[in-house]
Amino acid sequence: MVEKITKVMVTLIFAVAGFFLMRILTPPLVAYLGWDIIKEGVIGFTILDFTLGLVGVVLLGMVGWVTTPFLLNKTLIVSERIADMLSNLPTFDIVVVAAGVIIGLIVATLFGSAFSRLPIVGPYIPLLLSIVAAIVGAKVALSKRTDIEVFFDRTGFFRNTKEKNKKVAPKTVSCNYKILDTSVLIDGRVADIISTGFLEGPIVIAQFVLEELQKIADSADTLKRNRGRRGLDVVKEIQSNTVAQVIISDKDYDDITEVDTKLLRLAKEMGGYVATNDYNLSKVADIQGVRILNINDLANALKQAVLPGEELNVFLAKEGKEPGQAIGYLDDGTMIVVERGKRSVNFTAPVIVTSVLQTSAGRMIFAKLK
Repeated sequence: MVEKITKVMVTLIFAVAGFFLMRILTPPLVAYLGWDIIKEGVIGFTILDFTLGLVGVVLLGMVGWVTTPFLLNKTLIVSERIADMLSNLPTFDIVVVAAGVIIGLIVATLFGSAFSRLPIVGPYIPLLLSIVAAIVGAKVALSKRTDIEVFFDRTGFFRNTKEKNKKVAPKTVSCNYKILDTSVLIDGRVADIISTGFLEGPIVIAQFVLEELQKIADSADTLKRNRGRRGLDVVKEIQSNTVAQVIISDKDYDDITEVDTKLLRLAKEMGGYVATNDYNLSKVADIQGVRILNINDLANALKQAVLPGEELNVFLAKEGKEPGQAIGYLDDGTMIVVERGKRSVNFTAPVIVTSVLQTSAGRMIFAKLK
């Protein structure tokens, strides 16, 4: 909604600019054509004024309507890059550069006023001086950073600040966005991960993901409906969590229909991670260079580590697919295939691990009876 309102506002600005720009052409045309009818008008506007103004409104309005998405996208990318660059700079450096720019602008204003009355170039000289003085002021202030720090340190300001920092350790905050997809919200485990503090940084939930959850929740299929409602409940749980900063992004892409494709594009623009448990989405993201946090990989990493040759006591719950096999499970749900364990089904038996197979889909342990 915000994007659409912005698009309309920019189009109106272009249209108004087109109206006044085309009025500049009126006097030359009147002098060239010499028609009395186009010299006649109402409240200072002639027929030619209205005609050219309408043409300017239509032409530049169309230009504004077409170019607004591109301009907004580039503005967002540039602002994100500037924010990332400034976030990596020390706070004192930012203060010093800002002070240098302000002093440079003040000096440029004092000198620029003396040239402002010159014909033709007068209005442009202060602007040029402001740009040059701001750049020079920032560079000079940054080159004298050490001297400025020593000066303020003598006043005791930094000494008091350092003493406070010793008493209170600064809190480290990650600036990487974590963008949640539909599957991870329906899964629900991400809410517990966020509440424990293992998922740092702002948590982003896109509006088009919420719309997909709503469609699933409104499905006629009972299973889909329950999954969609669970996803919405998880969103509400994450929002009520005081540990995480939750951002509901209204960014949308009208030229894309697939939600997964929108997620990858949003992650590229924001420079964030996509949190998911969708195996196919993880593969596509790797191809496109988007960073992924796969919840299934995290769960597999936290499972009990076993090595070939290790002895375990396992309850064999059922027979396996192959003749003589039996199936058991560890406490974390990892499946163990026991060769020639069929005779011990429904009993706890000692087994020896022979091999471990690890994939993104899960882990499987092969063993034999001791």
